[in-house]
Amino acid sequence: MGEVNVRFLGSGDAFGSGGRFQTCIYVRCEATHLLIDCGTSSLVAMKRFGVDPSLVDTILLSHLHGDHFGGLPFFIMDAQFVSRRRKPLVVAGPPGLEARIFEAMEVLFPGSSQTQREFVLNFVELSEETATTVTPLVVTPYSVVHPSGAPAYALRVVCEDKIIAYSGDTEWTDALIRAAHGADLFVCECSSPEKVGGYHIDYQTLMNHRPELECRRLILTHMNDEMLRQLGSLDVEGAEDGKIVVL
Repeated sequence: MGEVNVRFLGSGDAFGSGGRFQTCIYVRCEATHLLIDCGTSSLVAMKRFGVDPSLVDTILLSHLHGDHFGGLPFFIMDAQFVSRRRKPLVVAGPPGLEARIFEAMEVLFPGSSQTQREFVLNFVELSEETATTVTPLVVTPYSVVHPSGAPAYALRVVCEDKIIAYSGDTEWTDALIRAAHGADLFVCECSSPEKVGGYHIDYQTLMNHRPELECRRLILTHMNDEMLRQLGSLDVEGAEDGKIVVL
């Protein structure tokens, strides 16, 4: 099997902390190109870093908050009117994703969800702890703790012979242990140095559970300004916009 190339196009949170783009992880291998999450700023990030949107075969969504799926209306519009996409696009994620995406399109660009497209747009709903083939990927979602109007998932993605795990947004839950077990890369949100509220992981809690994760490499993302200020003094690897990891 060949290399799997992972690039953080967006590593920020919902609030633009550190001037970072919202969550968007680009994964490229010989067989496919995919995005894991597509926050509102993702199309801008793709063009900033020279990633051709028309190459993307699949978009996987962890949950339906704007900083994780809000880029879809712009991505679909670009595919229709700019890149003149012809090949199919698969969007996979929590139940209800099709309706939420089309609702967002109608809010932002009335009539856009009904415009005839020259490419097939397929939606795949992922079920909790069920391995689903999204050719050529195998994706297993794990329910996490992050209210978003639909189930929120951590994702475990088998891409060729590599395993990429991603926490999505969540407070600590043992589901992350199952998602990350044996992963070549686990990308985990870490919003703050210490616990300041619910529904997000803090660094202190994550490090308390670090031995349980059993992943080969851990990279933190989705950090607030305080976490970003402290990152350089901590014994942990952090994401940044444009960072490339080769598996």
